[in-house]
Amino acid sequence: MNRLHLRRAAALTAGTLLGLAGVATVAGPAAAHHPEPSGSYCATPNGAVTVTWSVTSSETDISGRITKLVSTVPGPVSGDLAVGAELKPAGKGTLTGTQTHTFAGAIPELKLTVGAHWDRGRKSHEGERTVTARPARDCVTPSPSPSPSTPPSPTPTPSTPASPTPTPSASLPPSPSTPPSPSAAPAEPIFKLDQDCDSMTFVVENPAQGAPFTATLTTEKGVTRTLASEPGKTSSVEFDAYPGLKVTVKYDVVEDAETIPYTQPDDCSGQGGGLPVTRPAAGAIVGGAALLLTAGAVLFVVARRRRIRFTA
Repeated sequence: MNRLHLRRAAALTAGTLLGLAGVATVAGPAAAHHPEPSGSYCATPNGAVTVTWSVTSSETDISGRITKLVSTVPGPVSGDLAVGAELKPAGKGTLTGTQTHTFAGAIPELKLTVGAHWDRGRKSHEGERTVTARPARDCVTPSPSPSPSTPPSPTPTPSTPASPTPTPSASLPPSPSTPPSPSAAPAEPIFKLDQDCDSMTFVVENPAQGAPFTATLTTEKGVTRTLASEPGKTSSVEFDAYPGLKVTVKYDVVEDAETIPYTQPDDCSGQGGGLPVTRPAAGAIVGGAALLLTAGAVLFVVARRRRIRFTA
């Protein structure tokens, strides 16, 4: 009976440990893959603006590639910052580009949206971030050309001065009041897309200084899910992956919608022409844990029955 108790305890312990390992494997956190852009600009009195953009990676061990560049500044981006360019690991290289445009009137907000893609094992990751350019501190202002000197006027002949007629003093126009500075724009959220062999997950990291918004995601089959993003929180929506999956994303603060197709990672070994069965180790572990727990329960019942019969 002592041996039976030891076997039952060992079976229950092993099943519990394997089950916890399986849960930990399935519930592991997703990596935070995203580009990290920045921008600064210099402006001349005639409205000519030159913007310099820089982009680095959030990842320190793998390279990604640029998949999206959308700027509010008209004209192309010159330099090595381009769609398809390699985004090297953090600390190993920075992509830079410039844009020049002359604005008629006030300079609007100068924004750049950057998207990037990474492949990490059996998962692919996509991240997107928008940045607003700030005035640079080292701008060179051209010095004005000197005005020609005015020749001296001839000395007038003195005449008998007439009694001066007092003239009313001209009132100066009031100085224009400085317009109040606009409130700081909310911080931009981070958009990420994680794809593996059996799922497609949309993730939004909204900073504490961000603005709340809602996104509606709809598949080509009509399955609709809602993602509510609040400042200081991370929200996500997951879809089961299959060939031909397309998800249309519509934000309540933007008129246009964007359709994103599912892209299966390269190393998914399919069976029978369908999508591969992923997480085999996790499934086997959970199944083994359940089997061991069942075996322990059976051993307990059998041991109890034998003990009762033996006593009788």
